[in-house]
This record gives sequence, structure tokens and C-alpha cells, in this order.
Amino acid sequence: MSVPSHNTLELGPLPLATIEWRAVLGPERVSTDEHALQKAQNTTFASPHHVRAILFPNDVQQVQECLRIASRHRIPIYPVSTGKNWGYTSSAPTSDAVLLNLSQMNRILDFSEELGYVTIEPGVTQGQLYEFLKSRNSRLWIDPTGASPECSLLGNIVERGFGHTRYSDHFAHSCNFEVVLPDGQVIHTGHGDLPGCKTAPLCRWGTGPFADGVFSQSNFGVVTRLTLWLMPAPECVEAFFFRIDHEDDLPHVVDALRPLRMGGTLQSACHIGNNYKVLSGLQAYPWDATGGQTPLMPDALAPLAKKFNFGAWNGSGALYGTKRQVAEARRLVKCALAGKASKLRFLDERRLIIASRFAGITRLFNSWDLNRALELVRPLFGLIQGVPSAQFIKSCYWRKRTFDENNMDPDRDRCGLIWCSPLSPLKGAEVRQMSDICISTVLQHGFEPMISLTLLTERTVGCVVSIIYDRDVPGEDERAKVCHEQLLQRLLASGYYPYRLGIQSMPVMQHAGPFGQFLRRLKNELDPEHILAPGRYEA
Repeated sequence: MSVPSHNTLELGPLPLATIEWRAVLGPERVSTDEHALQKAQNTTFASPHHVRAILFPNDVQQVQECLRIASRHRIPIYPVSTGKNWGYTSSAPTSDAVLLNLSQMNRILDFSEELGYVTIEPGVTQGQLYEFLKSRNSRLWIDPTGASPECSLLGNIVERGFGHTRYSDHFAHSCNFEVVLPDGQVIHTGHGDLPGCKTAPLCRWGTGPFADGVFSQSNFGVVTRLTLWLMPAPECVEAFFFRIDHEDDLPHVVDALRPLRMGGTLQSACHIGNNYKVLSGLQAYPWDATGGQTPLMPDALAPLAKKFNFGAWNGSGALYGTKRQVAEARRLVKCALAGKASKLRFLDERRLIIASRFAGITRLFNSWDLNRALELVRPLFGLIQGVPSAQFIKSCYWRKRTFDENNMDPDRDRCGLIWCSPLSPLKGAEVRQMSDICISTVLQHGFEPMISLTLLTERTVGCVVSIIYDRDVPGEDERAKVCHEQLLQRLLASGYYPYRLGIQSMPVMQHAGPFGQFLRRLKNELDPEHILAPGRYEA
């Protein structure tokens, strides 16, 4: 069997396949326009792969036919949801391919207020579901990421992304996948495959082997719908914020938070961002203060940290429950962080309103620009209550000289953004070692090490390192690529492997040994022509 190359698309059968796709979808939903193709293959870093056509199916039957045609003609096809996977791929494929854009499949198919679930298609966005719940005066919350309200929910789930509330592990709060296999066959996972089963949207495991994971971070099938569980709004919610003034205090704070996470006091993902990360959320690169030089070194960062009142590391989290439960959790957080973190503050809706009202007066009595700080706090407080925000996309423009914050598109505007996402045990010394590798490596290559640490589970810390630059500056794409590759290699050498990959990382992270052989056997069985997203999380 001849397998298509990961780097080139055999163009011989493409015109014939395009005729067949147009017969299935209609001419207006098969695009070969050069401008549209160029836009689709744009991403926030240099990618060598090309989009040869774009297909826009609007139901599962059309997805089936698209895959059957691709398989028959042995043409690589790459599925995306809304194509806003910034920092990892956007909508760029892992090889020259035809793009299967699922954004028009944007229906909310089922909803239960009583049992707290919703069944959605790939094109349903964070903003769309939020407005859906709001229009019904629902007491249920989504768990948003910090990405745009226009980003797909399903796309983030199958990438095993995370958010901010008690339901921050998105994959763990989903089930009932509908999947189109490369040969066009449709399967349903869990209890969804059992006729008339009343628990299909309610039980992850079903009966027999658990298959959902096979279709996350893989190229074994196209997920065309799934059920997402929603969080019931609690009686009380409080955010808390703290500061870590010195790098050496980070391990102590991590170790202090671990018992709270493992014991259930902290039920949500707790985030700790470094000084560069916080500054990028407050303003663009300080070109005047640095005389136009990059990177921003720690000495030049110090006066800005003092101006905006943030530390070397800055943490946030949320407490949920009844008023009594939140009060007790607040007491335990205070005890745990006493003497280890400074400026511990708790914030609820009432306190946020008061802070907003008196921000100007506060500025009269000290140098802290509370108004600027609130620009970051307000959307963050919204995220922990299920409200998506576009505020955090601004950090993608960190090194852009000018941009329109009312019309942001990181791909179109040639923002440079590469994410590297290693995991470490939830132990202070390990987190410190991992973050030290990230800081030293990124600075060494001339970029600012923007790092967020997330107490992702009761036992692990997820780290997202943002390498942000301006793609319009000659040579920056290549320097950022080298930086990312060396950072990943150094992390792997120390045992810190990523929880998620972008297309720039996948060639480095191929599975070897018996598990890799198992994945290859599975791929060969499900996709013998290797037409579905070749090179994506592939052994």
C-alpha cells in the first residue's frame, strides 16, 4: 500500500474529487479560491503546509461523503472546527491537504436544564452556548477558556483543553461522541450506540471498552457531535488573588496549595502567572522604555511591576459552594498561604463593583493604576463564572506596534505565537525546575518568557509558555521556531512532557515502542489509505 506523503498532496485526482465534493455539498461550499486558501493556511508561526481546497459540510451525512470521496481518491483531508486554535495550529494542516471546515455545523441538538447537559456540533462556539444559556435564564454555566468567544467548544474538548471552573477538565465532562471514521462509517461511543438508551448523554463509560479517548488528540475519526456537561451555578462564588514577590517563594506556595487541591478545598483549576504574563495582559511591549530593544529584560520589567503592583508570580483561583462552604474554604486558603504569598485578596461581585467605582480615587493616594488592573480582573472574574471573553487575545499583539483591539485576528494580523505546554508533578521543586528551564531558554533566544502555571488536576501542574513575537519582523519566525524546539528538547530531557501539541511539535513527539506500534495498527485498520490528518498525533 502506498501512503500519501505528509508534506505533499498528490494533485492528480484533486480536480475530479473537487467535482464530486461540489455535487455533494453544492458549488458554494467547496472553495478553491487562492485568497481563501491562503487565509486558511495562515497561522501564528511559519508553516510549510498548504491548503488545496476547503469543504464546508453542514451535516454528518455530508461529512461521510466528503471522507468517502477523499478515501477513494487517496487525498489527505484535515478537519477543523472553527480554525481558531491559535498558538498550536489555527486551521493550518499537518500536511498539504484539503481542509474539512466544520464551522457551519453549529447546531445545539439537545439540552437539559434539570440534568445539566447540552449536545453540540463542532461549530458551536463558547459565545454561542453562553448566549443560549443566558436566553433561557439558565442556572448552568459553561467552562470557558481564555480564548475568543468565537472558539469551538468541541475542538477544545477533543484537544483535552482546560478552563477555570470546577469543570475545568473539559474532556472529563464530555461523553456520547458521534464519530465519522475515514471510510465514512458513523459510530457513537458509550451508551450512544445502544438503541433507546436513556443514559447516553449522562454516562461516560457505557458498556465495554471506553472509546472516547481514542478520538481525542488523534487522527482516527472526525467527531461531529458530543455531549458536554454544564456546571450548576453555586450559591456563592469568590475569586482570590495573591502575589509571590520572589522567585524562591514559588515552590513553597505550590506545596501549600497542593493539600487544598487534593483535599477538595480548591475544586477549580488555580492559575499562577509570572510577571511577563501579567504585563502582556495589561499593555503592549514598552518600546519607549526599552529604546526599541528586545527582549524586555528583568531589570527593565521591575519598574513596570511596581507601577502595576504585581509580583514575580501572581496567582488566582475560585471558591464555590454555599456561603458557609466558601467561608471555610477562604479560611483554609488564608492559613495555607500565610507567610508564603502576599497581597491575598478575595473578590465577589459586590467587592468588584465597589473596586470599579473607587478605582480613580485609589489612584490619587498611591501609584497603583487600579483601573488598568481591573481590565484584567473583570474578565478573569467572568471566566470563573462561565462568561467567555476576548480580552486575553490582546496579549497575542504584545510586540505589534499597532493594532485594532475592536477587530482582532491574530492570524490575519501576523501575530507570532507559539505555545509549549509541559506538565509537572504538583510539587514545588518540580514546578520551579520546569519554570526555570522555560525562563532561561526563552530569554536566551530573545523572547519574553510568558508563563502560566495551572493546578490542572489534584496531582499535576500544567504550564503554558507563550513565545510571542511579530511575524512582520524579518527572521523572527525562524528564531521563534528554534526557540520552541530547544525549549521542548530541554523539557523532555528533564522529564516534563507536554499535555498537548501543535503542528510544530508533532514530529518531535512520535510514540515509540509497543504503544506506538499499537497506534500504528489502529491507524492502519481505521484509515488504510492514511487520508485523515496524516501526521497529526501520529505514531
